[in-house]
Formats: sequence, structure tokens, C-alpha cells
Amino acid sequence: MFAASAASPRNFSRAGEVGCALKPLAVYSHMFGVTTSDDYRPVAWMGRYPVDVTTMLVGLHVALAIITCILVAVGAGSVLDYLQFDSARVLYLGQVWRIATYALVHAPSVLLWFAVEMYMLFVFGREVERFIGQRAYIALYVALLIAPTAVLTAWGFWQRSALAGSPALHFGVFVAFATIYPRVELFLRITAKWFALILAAIYTLQLLAYHAWTDLAVLWTSMAIAFLFVEWRGAGPELVWWNNLKSRLQPRPKFHVVQKTSARRVVEPDDVYASVDPILDKISKSGIGSLTASERRQLDRARNRLLKESQ
Repeated sequence: MFAASAASPRNFSRAGEVGCALKPLAVYSHMFGVTTSDDYRPVAWMGRYPVDVTTMLVGLHVALAIITCILVAVGAGSVLDYLQFDSARVLYLGQVWRIATYALVHAPSVLLWFAVEMYMLFVFGREVERFIGQRAYIALYVALLIAPTAVLTAWGFWQRSALAGSPALHFGVFVAFATIYPRVELFLRITAKWFALILAAIYTLQLLAYHAWTDLAVLWTSMAIAFLFVEWRGAGPELVWWNNLKSRLQPRPKFHVVQKTSARRVVEPDDVYASVDPILDKISKSGIGSLTASERRQLDRARNRLLKESQ
């Protein structure tokens, strides 16, 4: 949220706003509560408060954690064994449900970290959902849920592996947030991308120290899926190598139709404000350095047009 001084008027002219956007500046924004996808709609409402997919996921995980504690307390914790992922039981006994149900098991011994995990899912997951839309968010969550166990299933042909809990799954959601908003400042003014890199490095070193190769594979699979999913949808930072790879993978036309070249007049939209609003929103989210060359030219044209109209 932007902090405006008391002396600053609230009704700035849009021409001045566009002009200022072209200068180097630091935009400090937490990005919470910004809806940018047309696909985002609350699933339900509780009074005045919207209930989105992320809120429902948090409620589901919390409810299952409570049920797990009760089962362990009454001595029925063995039921959870049917939910944990086990590559041998998936491959040789056909218990394929374990590929997804492992994330529903939350051991009572790690409830403190589970609370932190749910807080991060609630805060950052909702921003990812708002940005990419509900359908894409559900697809991302399913990919983060299934991809690690798919890797471990293939790994199981050489070495039996097991998995329970959802830390890597929800860390992947945070990586998706950091990919969309890499320059957003979090705790101690550290940007999201550096927070993600620091946590990933610490987690990796911990797993390397104990030779936890399967957990390391799960971690890096989750991070790769989150990053590539956001990049594939064009919501992350521009990467030259990634754009080149996508252009190579996309089908190419067998022939090109060469049209007669003629001078074309650039048709400017009637509403200049509406044409630059998405660009200004992008600057507030990721900084002016995130603009592409075409977006900078469009912003410059809008600025010149507004300056001409004001003369």
C-alpha cells in the first residue's frame, strides 16, 4: 500500500502521474489486495469477507491437522499410513492415491512450523491466485502437488522413497509469488526474490548435510515447477533465454505472407488514461525496470500526448 503524506493532494492529474513514471524512482508497495486477473472471483462470501481458493485450502489443511492430532491422541495414528506416499506401494500395489494424499498428513510434532506454513500460504497464495486467476492457480497447485511424487515414483524403480507433509508444496507457492513480484519488499526490506533464494539455499544445504536426496529432489522439483509455470504464462520477469526457448518450442508457419509495405498511422486510443493504467499498475508492482521496450514507448507516447493537450 502506498503511504501518501498529509500535504500531498489525493487528486493528482494523470498527466503528472505518467510523467513521473518515466523517471527513475523507487516504488515501495506490499502488493496485498491487488487484483489483476479477470479470472479471479471469490468462491463464496462470509459476510463482507470473500472466500477464495487459498482460504479454502488453508481451512482444509488446518482441519486435517486437527484430525491428525486427535487420531494420534487416541492411538489411531496408524490410519495416516494409508495417506503417506510410498513409491513401493504405488508401483507394486497400485495405491495411486498416495501420489496426492501425502500432503494431507501433518504430524503433530511439527505443528509450529505448520502454522508458519499456513500463514505463508494464506498471505502469498492469495496474491498468486489474484494475479494469475483461479483456474491457473488451481492448475499450479495440482502441478506442485503431483510433480514431486511423480519424480519419486520414477525414483522408486531404483530406490524406495517416502513422503508426507506439504512444506515443499507451499514453499513452491511462495516461489511463484517471488517470481511474479520479485522486487516486493518483505521483512527487513529484503525483496521477495532474495528471500526465496536465501530460504532455498538454507533448505538445500540442510538436506545436503544429511544426504536427504529424495527430499532435495522434491524441493527443487517444486521450485522449478512454480518458476516455470509462472514464466510460461508470461507473468514473471523477462528472461532472454526463456523467451528464446519458448519461441523455439512454438510451431512455426510453413510460409510467410509478405504484404505490401505502406505507411501506417498509429491510432492512439481515445482514453489515454485507460491505455496506461495497466502499465502504471505494473510499475507499482514490480518497478519501472520491469517494463518492456514496447511498454516504455507506449508510456512515452501517452506522456507526450497529455503534454500536448495541456498546452
